[in-house]
Amino acid sequence: MPRLALAAMMANAQMPQPVEIGRANEHDVKIQWQDGHESIYPARALRLSCPCAGCLDEVTGAIRIIATNIPQGVHPLKIDLIGRYAISIQWSDGHNTGIYAFDRLRRMCPCCQGCGAGTS
Repeated sequence: MPRLALAAMMANAQMPQPVEIGRANEHDVKIQWQDGHESIYPARALRLSCPCAGCLDEVTGAIRIIATNIPQGVHPLKIDLIGRYAISIQWSDGHNTGIYAFDRLRRMCPCCQGCGAGTS
């Protein structure tokens, strides 16, 4: 097996995977991770963190989304799995092109901000 492929497999094996994805309340998203950690993502903050090319410049990483254009009550209408690595979210404001990778979501965990990689 090529060295790069093996390294990628080992990295994926070390990243906790979700065991359950759903709603925390009327608007927010909850992910229960296989290591027992629970992440709750406020809906609007998650929408403002959309990683799609329309919201985030692919080359510079600059945020393109205008926060004042996103309704305060924006919430997920539907959450779909993308393979075994991500979710896509259909938002109440009509946006649906972002792919939220599990490793990125884990690093974004609100309760883990400031504690390193977000894998506590």
